[in-house]
Amino acid sequence: MKIEFYKYQGTGNDFIMIDNRCNAFDRNNHQKVVELCERRFGIGADGLILIENAEGYDFEVVYFNADATQSLCGNGSRCAVKFAEYLGIINSQTTFLAIDGGHEAVIEGDIVKLKMNDVNEVEQGGDYFLIDTGSPHYIQFLDDNQNIDIVERGRAIRYNDRFKKQGVNVNFVQVKGEKSLNVRTYERGVEGETFSCGTGVTACAIAHGINQGFKGKQTIDIETKGGALSIDLNIIENNKVADIWLNGPGKAVYSGLFHI
Repeated sequence: MKIEFYKYQGTGNDFIMIDNRCNAFDRNNHQKVVELCERRFGIGADGLILIENAEGYDFEVVYFNADATQSLCGNGSRCAVKFAEYLGIINSQTTFLAIDGGHEAVIEGDIVKLKMNDVNEVEQGGDYFLIDTGSPHYIQFLDDNQNIDIVERGRAIRYNDRFKKQGVNVNFVQVKGEKSLNVRTYERGVEGETFSCGTGVTACAIAHGINQGFKGKQTIDIETKGGALSIDLNIIENNKVADIWLNGPGKAVYSGLFHI
């Protein structure tokens, strides 16, 4: 059987998209997910996304990392919204279901604005933050995040005694301005540096806002290896953060068929 796929990318974070509303692709076939995401023998991607039906929502985003583990993916969700628009499921606004619950999104040209769930707990250590924005993120601020071995340093944290079982994404952040950051991310599931990570830059913006003592509504601009994103957020007392929006592009790259 042949199944049609589409390739999308959001600031260099790339995804295989499949319209699975007819359940042609077995979402429990994790080995096939791994094979398709492999960059030499498969299509190649940071993750695979199935668009499925969901009662009470426009659609469901079923996201798999390249190793077939599951989590929320911010950039993937933004690309899924653009794919749903292409499929004619939605117009410029939507509510959809993801692994961490319901989300809203708004399309403005190539830009997708994705509403993230509120963050009610932030762990702050001596030199790190740990924040879950749908996926867990470990954050370190550095004077220079360009001249370091991201894979070596990220892997050392991701596989330490605390995190090795469940894994954690590791973000290295350089402050470029009062409300401007450069972020590089080692992603679990990919087990390497990705060009961008939506849940990661969201966590980094929250950490920066808390570090700086910001209160109320803020916009933080983020530069990643794959391009620019921005985060709108409202920092309230006790490090609780609401009204979080991840804003950035989602673009189609190509389409094709694979055999299953």
